[in-house]
Amino acid sequence: MLSERQEKILKLIVEKYIKDPIPVGSKVLSKHLKCSSATVRNEMATLEELGLLEKTHTSSGRVPSEAGYRYYVDNLMELKKMNAEDMLKLQIVFKNQQLALSDTITKSLQIISDMTNYTTITLGLSSHENLLKQIEVVPIDEESMVVLIVTDKGHVEHKSIKLQDVSSEEIKKTVSLINNLIAGTPIDEVSSKLEFEIKPIIGNYVKQHEQLYNAFYHVFNDFSTQDVNIVGRTKMLEQPEFSNNIEKIKNVFNKLEDKDILNSIEQDDDNNIKVYIGGESKIDDDVTVIKTKFKNGNEEGTIAIIGPKRMEYDRVVGMLEYMKENIER
Repeated sequence: MLSERQEKILKLIVEKYIKDPIPVGSKVLSKHLKCSSATVRNEMATLEELGLLEKTHTSSGRVPSEAGYRYYVDNLMELKKMNAEDMLKLQIVFKNQQLALSDTITKSLQIISDMTNYTTITLGLSSHENLLKQIEVVPIDEESMVVLIVTDKGHVEHKSIKLQDVSSEEIKKTVSLINNLIAGTPIDEVSSKLEFEIKPIIGNYVKQHEQLYNAFYHVFNDFSTQDVNIVGRTKMLEQPEFSNNIEKIKNVFNKLEDKDILNSIEQDDDNNIKVYIGGESKIDDDVTVIKTKFKNGNEEGTIAIIGPKRMEYDRVVGMLEYMKENIER
């Protein structure tokens, strides 16, 4: 157990280093704690022995270790409420009834990415867990229409397509063919089934079969691959930990391209907000992942914010809590 003063010192060092990545010295801390620099140095030495602080080669000050950040998050952090301006930006998105849930989440994560300069990720249910129930087409004008994909779990996805000189009767035939032959197929297998079961026979029923086949193939292909959505991927470049380290940023970018690593972020069943610091993130020792699961009716998934280990934990956790509440409302 840490003493009250040791906890205050650790909390101050973490929060100062988060704001400005410069090692924190005893003189700065002694002004806040109203005790001598020598006393603070002794306490800092103890915290270093406990593995909660680290000393850098370039300064006599200390920085938080991975264990120090963990102690801070688990025991010392006080959640920061969102300010009115940030909250208003998100409320505008959440109150827009015209947006599908997936678009609402993407837009709100874009706002959070811009606010924090961190990368944000949405992970939906894996496509194989959704079976195609049916597709429907809603005409917009002579050339444009919206394709609605309905799954057995009640998830509805929409995508706009354009067709030139295709009659409504031909579109109805194509929709009927797909619904009759492919309903009940896992979403991530629909594209393959279209290619091997629909493509060889569609010409027997539909005149403009090539244009229609290509349009529906792209709709399903896009849907089956969109279970991972990354916003603000290059935000990492703006963090001092990465901006001058090409190899490190390459490693992080490669990890963000690895679907197995990204999908592992959503594997546990706990709906609480989880914080994975440094090595726990499976991305990089200088990266933190903060995530939570959400559920809205039949739709569920994971939202995560990825940033440096020197992340504004109190602010990000508050933002995720606010997002989760609004998504599930």
